[in-house]
Formats: sequence, C-alpha cells, structure tokens
Amino acid sequence: MPGTPGRPTDHELLDACRSGEREAFGHFYRRYREPVLAYLARRVAEPETAADLMAETFASALVAVQETARPLPSTPVAWLFTISRNLLIDSVRRGRVAAEARERLRLEPLELDDRDIARVIEIAGSAGILERMSSYLSEPEWEALHAHVLDEEPYPNLARRLECSEAVVRKRVSRAKANLRTALRGTDA
Repeated sequence: MPGTPGRPTDHELLDACRSGEREAFGHFYRRYREPVLAYLARRVAEPETAADLMAETFASALVAVQETARPLPSTPVAWLFTISRNLLIDSVRRGRVAAEARERLRLEPLELDDRDIARVIEIAGSAGILERMSSYLSEPEWEALHAHVLDEEPYPNLARRLECSEAVVRKRVSRAKANLRTALRGTDA
C-alpha cells in the first residue's frame, strides 16, 4: 500500500533502496534510529554498546536489503527490531558487539563524545516507539506481538502462557501487525 504523499511507507523505502536510491535507506534510518537505540539502551549497561548495536543493526539491515534476493519483510519495523534483538543476544554470548556488517560496508567505528552519550541516555529514558506502538493496539494484541516478535517467544509457549489456543495467539499477532501497519501509516513513528 502506498504511503501518504511525501511520506513513503517503510516497505517503499526499502524497495527504493534495493533499486539503488541511496537516500531511501537514510529516511528509513532516521525514522527508526531513536526507537532502536532506546530499545537497546534499555537492555545494555553502556551507552556506547547500545550505539554500536544500533549501528550494526542498521548496517545488517542495509546489507540484507542490498545483497540478498529475499523478498522484503512485510513488517519492516518488526524485522528491524528482530535484527536488533538477535545482535543483542549475539553480543551477550560473544562478550562483544559484532561489526561484520559495518566492516562489509566499510563504515568507520563509532566514537561517542559526552554529548552523544548524554543523548543515548536521554533517548533510553524517553517514551519511544514501543510505547507508542502499544497505544495503537489492544492489550492482548500488544502482549502477543511483543512476546512473539520482540522476545521471540514461540507460538506454542505463548499459547500455554496466555492460556489460549495457538490459533488464537497467531490471530492476535496477525491482527496486531495489520493494526500497527494501519496506525503507523499516519504517524511519524
């Protein structure tokens, strides 16, 4: 579905990026850099680590868009947060933040000054996209979407925990994604 005039959808931006429009990914990045940074900064102890993970998240997304023939994700924001979560898990396992995608793109290492660190802390403490996303959905939809997409809880486990059928959980996640796509089309989220 097309975005509003002057505000392309996430899918349109990624498609344009894949077609060689370099600035399209820049728009996608600017749209989600603070929400991704906030998500990561709330989960790690150091602002520098959050910034490194954010940089690797977007570099990984760019590599995936430009260098793979796979279809673009149907819900780019959920896909982006999944990349972010996976990189976070990998960094905990390895004891360091990976830099493969940034190196592949020949990006310079991040160097944060005191002002940058203060901004990361500010972003981590501000109301971010996750809070806004949750406001667009019913509580059961948000719980199912968050647990399955961001926390990667498998449907069978989620159904047991929520004491409902797996079909109900799948429907909640599907409905939440559809409602979120509709809601986010008209916002700056």
